[in-house]
Amino acid sequence: MAEWFSSILQTLSKTRAALNVSLSRFQAIVGLVAGLVSVSGTVLSVPQFFQPAPGLGEVVAVVQEAKSQKAVAGATIEILTPQNALVTTLTPNSLGKARHPLKEGPYRVRVSHPRFTAEVRQIQVFSGQTAEIRVRLHAGSSSLPAHAERAANGGVRAVRQLFGL
Repeated sequence: MAEWFSSILQTLSKTRAALNVSLSRFQAIVGLVAGLVSVSGTVLSVPQFFQPAPGLGEVVAVVQEAKSQKAVAGATIEILTPQNALVTTLTPNSLGKARHPLKEGPYRVRVSHPRFTAEVRQIQVFSGQTAEIRVRLHAGSSSLPAHAERAANGGVRAVRQLFGL
């Protein structure tokens, strides 16, 4: 190891002499090149961190008021399976936007807010892609809170299964 380091120093010394530059200037050039190589490597590797894991996609929901198209920040966004099992609950930011990684497949998105009528959308999430939905809420109130609606739907489904309907 010491021999390798010594040979590197000799090579650098010969290069400095061949360029006819002072030691401080040569150190500055080597430092600048090393910094550029380091930054380049970082820039080239950054996109890997923003790609979803294999088999995962992403859902982005944008919630707006239908009349004014202003963001609705206090809404509740529920991501459900096609069988109405709750996967996750999201709250949009001040711009009315929420995002979440999901496994590839079909989902239902239910958006509710106390001042607006609830809206439900069907989405399909694909691996490595973003499914964006825009939901415009209309003035009014939901007839049932989201958890009560989910419970009622589950009860109806259980009765149908029991009687084979």
